[in-house]
Amino acid sequence: MGKTAVFVLATLQQLDPVDGQVSVLVMCHTRELAFQISKEYERFSKYLPSVRVGVFFGGMNISNDEKLLKSSCPHVVVATPGRALALVRSRKLQLKHIKHFVLDECDKMLEQLDMRRDVQEIFRNTPHEKQVMMFSATLSKDIRPVCLKFMQDVITPNSLHPSHTTPPLGQPASLSRSPASVLRG
Repeated sequence: MGKTAVFVLATLQQLDPVDGQVSVLVMCHTRELAFQISKEYERFSKYLPSVRVGVFFGGMNISNDEKLLKSSCPHVVVATPGRALALVRSRKLQLKHIKHFVLDECDKMLEQLDMRRDVQEIFRNTPHEKQVMMFSATLSKDIRPVCLKFMQDVITPNSLHPSHTTPPLGQPASLSRSPASVLRG
């Protein structure tokens, strides 16, 4: 859970919880991973009582998710793309206040065309100004250009741009003044 802790801690540290507003959206490709990530958020936010976390994935009754979003809107949403998109389309999940857009195992989601379309539609429903973080243990050269389409000014430990070579260990990463970033872990 090392890379998970990176984005969980980074987003929690920057989170300013506002009632009724989702600020962090984390998406992953399986319900098991969504559940694990939500548990990490709960573990690290144990002493942040005002932070609420919600996890949403298929295979469960969507009306329960809709009730949770209405009664105690979470500040952090962890979801699979299909369920997140269903909630966005039904207007139960509002993304207009998203400050952090995280894709865990981004390669798995963006390689599958149907899941990529879902992620793109969800992305278009978020504000232009947000931090984008993408994580993958195995990011192929073919999927890197797709990842870059979600980014503005990229910060990477190893450059994702196809024309760049990977700097040797100990070399500084590219830095940016914009709120977008990609991490490869």
